Amino acid sequence: MNTPALLRIHVGESDRCDHQPLYEALVLKARERKLAGATVFRSPLGFGASSHVHTAKILQLSTDLPMIVEIVDEEEKLRAFWTEIAPLMDGGLATLQRVEVLAYAPGNGAS
Repeated sequence: MNTPALLRIHVGESDRCDHQPLYEALVLKARERKLAGATVFRSPLGFGASSHVHTAKILQLSTDLPMIVEIVDEEEKLRAFWTEIAPLMDGGLATLQRVEVLAYAPGNGAS
């Protein structure tokens, strides 16, 4: 892999792309583009540019928890992918950083 990198995209759980969650659309598009891998993390607490706190606490239940989509591949592929998906974003945060890949292989039972 040439210059491995990590694209990290922060969105809200309620953000949409057509009729599906934005985080799901991003992962499916990454798979369509045959990028190396993608994972979604759901956060119990966070805030962004608006400074509005999103929390999973029972008394302050939010329907828009922070979601983080991480996609790993070559830096050039991720930059091209970002150009394609940036128009889908209505706010949020995206970062790109170089990473050192220590292992990348399917696990037992992977198909």
